[in-house]
Amino acid sequence: MRKQIFFIFVLVLTVTFLFSETISLEQVRALALANSRSLANYNINIRSSVLEEKSQLYTILPSVSANYSASMDYLDKDWHFINPVDTFDSSARLSITQTLFNGGKNFIQKAINELNSESQRKAALAEYFKVLESADNAYYAMLESMATLEAAESALTNTLSNLSIAEIRQSNGMINQGDYLKALAEKESQENSRNQARRSLSLNVTKLKNLIGAASIPQPEQIDFSRYEGLIQYFGSISDEDASTLYDRFWKIITQANPSLAMAALNSQKAEKNLSSAKRDSAPVVTATLISGSIGYSTEKGFGTSSTGRVEISGKIPLDFWNLSNKIEKNKIAVNSAGIDYIDRETQLETSLLEALINAFTQADSVLSSRRSLEYTQKHYEYVEERYRLSQSSVSELGEASSLLIDNRNKLIQANYGFLQKLSALRSLGAIDDEERLINLLMGNKN
Repeated sequence: MRKQIFFIFVLVLTVTFLFSETISLEQVRALALANSRSLANYNINIRSSVLEEKSQLYTILPSVSANYSASMDYLDKDWHFINPVDTFDSSARLSITQTLFNGGKNFIQKAINELNSESQRKAALAEYFKVLESADNAYYAMLESMATLEAAESALTNTLSNLSIAEIRQSNGMINQGDYLKALAEKESQENSRNQARRSLSLNVTKLKNLIGAASIPQPEQIDFSRYEGLIQYFGSISDEDASTLYDRFWKIITQANPSLAMAALNSQKAEKNLSSAKRDSAPVVTATLISGSIGYSTEKGFGTSSTGRVEISGKIPLDFWNLSNKIEKNKIAVNSAGIDYIDRETQLETSLLEALINAFTQADSVLSSRRSLEYTQKHYEYVEERYRLSQSSVSELGEASSLLIDNRNKLIQANYGFLQKLSALRSLGAIDDEERLINLLMGNKN
């Protein structure tokens, strides 16, 4: 039912996207999931594992078999030709056999197959969040490029306006040739920045199109940064004590929900089951033939039937104990290796969580500081620009103020979208699908 709801949701968003003039982040996420070949491959692997699980279940059930045979002779024992019809002989046989005991290996293998299926589901879940993070990053990169291009075009407009003033003053002899050349150089520099921003936007649009499998991208909807304001303010001034508490709270979520850690735990369980299966290789096998019946016809005897039921006990006692011992030791090593892998994965996730939180704190602080810096540099630029118009500031001073303004504007753009990317990384670590729930958890609201 959940799969059906998801595919219906994707279908609705896809149709909406095809007939819409805009595209939202939710649509990008849904289209990226639908277009992901890696995720589709994981879903195929899940279906294959479930079929393997069913196959093992079927081995526990009675085995039904049927066979048919027919023969005719055309030479007798003296090598004389005879009528084949006179020697016609045929039979058909049906039997039902049940394994009563084999040391419990069937049930162990059933448990192993169930673990394999669950491991494939966890792998698909990890890929699901990986695709979501890629979709977020691609969308944010495109919006960041658009904002950078808009800022570059605004800076170029201001530069051209200031250059026109410099041209008038140069023609009137109010500034020297050197200052005029500086104004020209500033114009060339801003045009180059604008062109680079265009190329960057074109590249990011292409990446997003490839990710969602679209021929073109409609006008993207802008991100409402106000919904993250509380979290930005909290992260930007978070204390060491609150940061430590947040780490512990989020780590608890990771141990319960992170798919890669769950896969490592499942691999450890599979290794234990394989070891248990290896220890049962010397167990006897008991089978019972519940029904065995046959019907036949021959030219000589006509129709005939027979039936029987029997219990057959067979035991396998390996004499090459060194091979059995070697197999058990190999599985013990696999158990130890799986345990080490789990600890290693746990350590990697601890480092990843610490890194993700520190990066989120840093980006939030960068957003706040960039805002203040941009406010100051904007006022500084307006002050220097006004003095320039009144011939009280030089071209060099105006260029320095313009460069400072552009630099701080780009830093704020990068900080805003960088913060969103760090949230996506935290979402993947905690396998949290709902962004509102993620924000509440990060803010300390456990509900």
